[in-house]
Amino acid sequence: MDFRDRHIVVTGGAGALGSAVVEALLGAGAVCHVPCFNEAEAQRFRLRDHKGVRLTVTGSLADEAAVGRLYQGIAPLWASIHIAGGFAAAPLRETTAAMLHQQIDMNFVSCALCCGAAVRAMTGCGRIVNVSARAGLEWRSGAGMVAYTASKAAVAALTAALAEEVAKDGILVNAVAPSIMDTAANRAAMPKADYALWPKVEEVAATIMFLASSDNRVTRGAIVSVYGKS
Repeated sequence: MDFRDRHIVVTGGAGALGSAVVEALLGAGAVCHVPCFNEAEAQRFRLRDHKGVRLTVTGSLADEAAVGRLYQGIAPLWASIHIAGGFAAAPLRETTAAMLHQQIDMNFVSCALCCGAAVRAMTGCGRIVNVSARAGLEWRSGAGMVAYTASKAAVAALTAALAEEVAKDGILVNAVAPSIMDTAANRAAMPKADYALWPKVEEVAATIMFLASSDNRVTRGAIVSVYGKS
């Protein structure tokens, strides 16, 4: 896949999956615009000094003004990949309004605002890839993490509806839905799990790459499960 000189926003680009996506895009010639929440996150990003990276400290992506500043001046924008989000596990009886708002803001509002900004910035055609979750598709599996599940289900619904809305503009909108990926943080949280069953972040990144590429000519409105063997 050839992304030579294509400008692509990757939110959450400093995280485990995001870094794998950015690295693959850079290898294919892309210019990656990576927003970080704060300077500490920016300093941790291992690809920050790559010539193809445009790094900004943006703050919360649930802030409409911050998102507007991120996308302003990126021209022409080819793709926007929305990986930024957050996870919280708690039964609903212990979930406060603040926790609900946090999950909705981190996972849904940030994604929706970035989708809107991307659509406005694209001219002629483009690609948007969101990140939902297995629980966002298989709701019963979200027991014990209801707020997270609902926010990721909203991302899936947003993806399908927006794909229909902008299809005639030449913008293809899709999402991936990971289960649990093989990351250092997940291994630490579940030390007795069989890691061989978990998809590698590079494997999930490969699916995102295709959906964001010009090789994808017809797929829209899909929420692609990337579960591996888990």
